[in-house]
Amino acid sequence: MSTARIPRSGSIDTVVDATPEPVWAVLADVTRIGEWSSECRGADWLDGAVAPRVGARFRGRNRVGTIRWSRVCTVTEAAVPHTFAYRTRGAITRDSTAWTFRLEPIGNRTRITLSYEVLAMPRAFELVIVNLLPAHRDRSGELAADLARLGEVVRAMRSIPAAPARSVPAAPTRSVPEAPTRDVPARDSRPAG
Repeated sequence: MSTARIPRSGSIDTVVDATPEPVWAVLADVTRIGEWSSECRGADWLDGAVAPRVGARFRGRNRVGTIRWSRVCTVTEAAVPHTFAYRTRGAITRDSTAWTFRLEPIGNRTRITLSYEVLAMPRAFELVIVNLLPAHRDRSGELAADLARLGEVVRAMRSIPAAPARSVPAAPTRSVPEAPTRDVPARDSRPAG
């Protein structure tokens, strides 16, 4: 059994061929994380949230090989199109990690810097992780590949031609026949006497 430790913090960056706005849009739409993350297979907003804002929560679903787990995450920063950050929290294990993505424009490209900091990691749980998921001892290569895939997702969106505008025929109108009118004698408005 290994007694190795998980790094308590790290930072990875890469430059992608897209401007910060579309990168931020894909990154901060947590329902799309499965398109570019090698570990997080999907996520759903919680508590009625539909967009990233500070305090919004989502549940991320993760998988490595046959091992699956989920974490509730809380958005801690959402500054369009510069920063998206959230904190994970294990309900049972009480582990927690802060993840921050910073986007920096470089001409018509974007430098994405991903940094993480382990805020809480019970040692018993850490031993389980390093033995069941040895790749977690150093995820820098995997995280760099995730950022490159994020850039590819954004680039693929740009290369999909927009559907040509189609004219839609107007819905046929139906004329409603007028209701027949009756001649009704006018009432005498004088008070009865």
